[in-house]
Amino acid sequence: MLSIRDIYKIGKGPSSSHTMGPAKAMGIFTEENPNMDSYKVILYGSLSDTGKGHGTDKAIESMCGGKPVEIIFSKEKTELPHENTMDIFGIKNGVETPPMRVMSVGGGDIEILNREKSHLSEIYPESTFEEISRYCKDNGIRISEFVFMREGEQLKEFLADVWEAMKTSVHMGLTTSGVLPGGLNVVRKAQYLYNQRHIDESPVTRENRLVCAYAYAVAEQNADNGTIVTAPTCGAAAVLPAVLKYMQEKHAFSDDEIYSALAVGGIIGNLVKKNASISGAECGCQAEIGTACSMASAALCELFEMGIDQIEYAAEVAFEHHLGLTCDPICGLVQIPCIERNAVAAMRAINAMSLANFLSGTRKISLDLVIKTMYETGKDLSKRYRETSEGGLAKLYKNN
Repeated sequence: MLSIRDIYKIGKGPSSSHTMGPAKAMGIFTEENPNMDSYKVILYGSLSDTGKGHGTDKAIESMCGGKPVEIIFSKEKTELPHENTMDIFGIKNGVETPPMRVMSVGGGDIEILNREKSHLSEIYPESTFEEISRYCKDNGIRISEFVFMREGEQLKEFLADVWEAMKTSVHMGLTTSGVLPGGLNVVRKAQYLYNQRHIDESPVTRENRLVCAYAYAVAEQNADNGTIVTAPTCGAAAVLPAVLKYMQEKHAFSDDEIYSALAVGGIIGNLVKKNASISGAECGCQAEIGTACSMASAALCELFEMGIDQIEYAAEVAFEHHLGLTCDPICGLVQIPCIERNAVAAMRAINAMSLANFLSGTRKISLDLVIKTMYETGKDLSKRYRETSEGGLAKLYKNN
């Protein structure tokens, strides 16, 4: 597997696969073809279906160096190598170059047809949780220690930047009000949740309110093209920072302890990316918010120094109960139901951790099995429910 640096990317929202990926692809093409008069980009599949709502066209235009670019949202129904596929052409003296075909595979990563998939070196010889668990138990180490052993202590410097960016996204979201762009007139709610305390608020109610406020803050920043950290994607970026920030404030965990939690969460995200998918267009929202919830629950277990089997149980429970979750963003915007979904998943991550504290010895289902199940389930989902905005909430809301 690759470094967990591949899971945590600091960048602009609202979508890692619909904005980060296409922008990266366009940047590569313009760098390789700098002397073109103009460019043309054809978007297919989910990139075409929800590209306008996600701002795919704006992301592409930002990488063209001021040169004109024609962007075509193709409705052509052809077999694609990936649900997020695009063709990029350069135009010089009226003549088009051969196209560069790109797949935006999730988390801001891309694959270019007929090129090597990645120039990043493999860091982990292990590719399943079972292998990681066995290694850690045989050597008497925690999963976080395993990550730092494989990646080097310098990884902490990277995770320090990740944590700072996460906290900043929470702060910015809590201190910003108004209506989100895109036409749905969704009002920011994070600030309201944070400030509106009930007159006889119980500790449980306070926890729910603050965790949700932090999740709303990051998700609203993402929806407003703000800077966030993919964990593992833009659309699911709020779950992990919400629970970690709340627990650090409540229990005074050190930043070093947070870095260890991020390391464990990153490994869970890596396993999903390696063995399944973190792309909503490929496998529905279960691939995004399900993975984020699983990452967050595992990270929480690390904070509380729970055992390897408890970490696996929490991650499995958090993931299993997102199986089949569809991706049907209204108007292709990362707002409804995406923002609320981050808050609900954050609370579920805490619940999964609590269950694991008591019940890990009774489990029957492995994390590896749930990851495999998620991928098969995602492939079985109707295309309408895989980030095309052609079914579910997106379809019915437009008919109202």
